[in-house]
Amino acid sequence: MGFSCGIVGLPNVGKSTLFNALTHTTLAQAANYAFTTIDSDVGQVAVPDSRLTNLARLARSAKIVPTQIEFVDIAGLVRGASGGEGLGNKFLGHIRQVDAIIHLVRCFEGGNVSHVDGRVDPVADVETIETELLLADLESMERRTEQGKKKTKGHNKELTRSDLVMRKVLDGLALGVPAARAALTDAEREIVAGLGLLTAKPVLYVCNVGEADVASGNVHSARIVERAAAENRSVIILCAAMEAELSALDSESERMEYLQSAGLTETGLGRVIREGYELLGLLTFFTAGRTEAHAWTVRRGTKAKEVAGRIHTDMERGFIRAEVIAYDDYATAGTEAAARAAGKMRLEGKDYVVVDGDVLLIRFNV
Repeated sequence: MGFSCGIVGLPNVGKSTLFNALTHTTLAQAANYAFTTIDSDVGQVAVPDSRLTNLARLARSAKIVPTQIEFVDIAGLVRGASGGEGLGNKFLGHIRQVDAIIHLVRCFEGGNVSHVDGRVDPVADVETIETELLLADLESMERRTEQGKKKTKGHNKELTRSDLVMRKVLDGLALGVPAARAALTDAEREIVAGLGLLTAKPVLYVCNVGEADVASGNVHSARIVERAAAENRSVIILCAAMEAELSALDSESERMEYLQSAGLTETGLGRVIREGYELLGLLTFFTAGRTEAHAWTVRRGTKAKEVAGRIHTDMERGFIRAEVIAYDDYATAGTEAAARAAGKMRLEGKDYVVVDGDVLLIRFNV
């Protein structure tokens, strides 16, 4: 499992340009008019991880299999989308399918790129998008609660509990409170997680600035940073046009030289992946041998037996134990055998909670 991020924003904020840069493709046409993207473009990107490359070298692996991140370029939403304006509910439906939302906000002035509302106001842009997502959720929850009322006439306790949770979320939505910020217990959030609500999705703000502002931001991005802090959300400042130029360079040394000239040390892709993992509570573990070195992504808190199932269902069914070496110990020792000899290999049972960087060998019998 990697994770999927939908790139959302008003028309002409740079979504397709950023998508092309992040995925190193030209799948999405970038042009200066609304609704360039007629269908959601999807691109999968290998997550760069120097630990995997090093493990492959140490284990003399014949193949490297990185974990993946999926980006979905979702066409520009406009005011009234929840009621069918623009491309409407078709694209709201695409947002429902992703794990997280990258909310791209225009924070650059001038140029030959028109703004759909004729002015640059990033906070107003954010509010336009969030209002449409909220209205779509409001309509969805009103339908669900009506259906719940009919079903609870049969005194089904589980349905009654779900209906109460939905009513709580609906009341919040009616007051402008997104589902993600509703006052819910952990058990109630589990119920909400199955409803596919747009405002329950974790959000990462990405400010698209001009190249001159990419290192320190500008007055527009500062407003989004302030808003993100108030909402306990993360924010990244980047220049989509610069990311596109970076993706076109042939060598890593050229990319690093370009980044350094702009006062940066990491690409936008690297920052999006890092923040995305944090946003969704993900970690990476590894398997390494002569055949392949493989990176795997799971949620934090995943236990060894479940992790075994991610590798192969037979491993989960016949799980015996996990042999675990921390990446740093493996790298220091130089080989798996040397790490074992140094006492750095641990035997763990099915309830062991996997940690980021663990190198695992699953013992099983079926």
